[in-house]
Amino acid sequence: MPTPRIYLDHAATTPVRPEVREAMLPYLGDEAFGNPSSSHHFGRAARAGLEAARLQIAEALGVEGREVFFTSGGTEADNMAVLGAAMVQLAGEGARGGRCHIVSSPTEHKAVLAALKEAEHLGARVTMLPVDRNGVLDMPALDDALDGKLPGGRPTLVSIMWVNNETGAIQPIREIADKCAAADACFHTDAVQALGKLPVNLKDLPCASAVISAHKICGPKGIGAIFARDRKCVKGLVLGGGQQGGIRPGTENVAGAVGFGTAAVLAAEEQQQAYRTYQAIRDAIEAGLRERLPDLVVHAAGAERGPNILNVSVPETDSETLLMHLDLAGLACASGSACSTGSVEPSHVLTAMGVPRELAVAAVRLSVGCLSRIEQVPLVVETFTACVAKVRKLRAVLARA
Repeated sequence: MPTPRIYLDHAATTPVRPEVREAMLPYLGDEAFGNPSSSHHFGRAARAGLEAARLQIAEALGVEGREVFFTSGGTEADNMAVLGAAMVQLAGEGARGGRCHIVSSPTEHKAVLAALKEAEHLGARVTMLPVDRNGVLDMPALDDALDGKLPGGRPTLVSIMWVNNETGAIQPIREIADKCAAADACFHTDAVQALGKLPVNLKDLPCASAVISAHKICGPKGIGAIFARDRKCVKGLVLGGGQQGGIRPGTENVAGAVGFGTAAVLAAEEQQQAYRTYQAIRDAIEAGLRERLPDLVVHAAGAERGPNILNVSVPETDSETLLMHLDLAGLACASGSACSTGSVEPSHVLTAMGVPRELAVAAVRLSVGCLSRIEQVPLVVETFTACVAKVRKLRAVLARA
């Protein structure tokens, strides 16, 4: 009998829903394949689909269609919001007079961290605020930054992600946004892991920009979007052409946008039920693993977490070996660690949270989603426990060799 396979990596990507594929098909065939910038029938058909998708995403976010711009994904959109804002501010546009001070945290997605590093190269000042042991932002430190008590003066931009992609830790986004608005600082949030799991309504949230991605909500890969309320806080990094008001020029991915629009509508409609379902499955897996593995460490356990992400470490294991055994046993999971020059480096997120190296390099992320079923939980727990035993036995043998 073939090994049953269970997918527990929905935070990385999700399968495209049948409804999404069906919505995309006319724009992949000979019905509406035209360039949306063309004025003839085929172009107008493509343009109609593109703008309908923009409105669908806007409605899912509670914003206006003119505030939504399609990108190639969340990484590009985060770059536009962080590096783009730095370029605008350093150029002296607006009232900031060429000054750029960005405040963020060390647990951000690497798309933001890389953009911050590049912004520094351009002359921006970057301040990284600490997080607590659960990965939640140090709010007194944010207050100090917004009050201008830290080097660099008051920040011109604050970038904090909504839900952490590795641990699921939820930041107090409303409180952060309100504080930034009161201090006249642009606020950006990466909401990629929030959409479809938490209520995401940007209408009354005082943020300058937010980023979402289709393939995290059962949409196609290669398409994302940025909500830009304040054009002074966002700048496109692609040049040439006047599409999307010049914010993101280039011929649009119409089929991808249409699929994204459909996925966003479904995600918004099903969010409450998805939250309950995902949380029930995640919590059942967590409870089962805690029972079978008493020394299991659950990261960000003391924080409010997104309903679908469980990040754990088991002492006397390492994620690279454990993930290999899990895959062979039929469980698809992930790790925040990255292999570099033959050694396993700990996740930057867990390191920032103060997790000891020996636990950080053993971290495994299990993320549930549309393919997950509560009936799978006993097999998940049994398989994970058996793989831990194999890895521990292997490490003991190697230690004696």
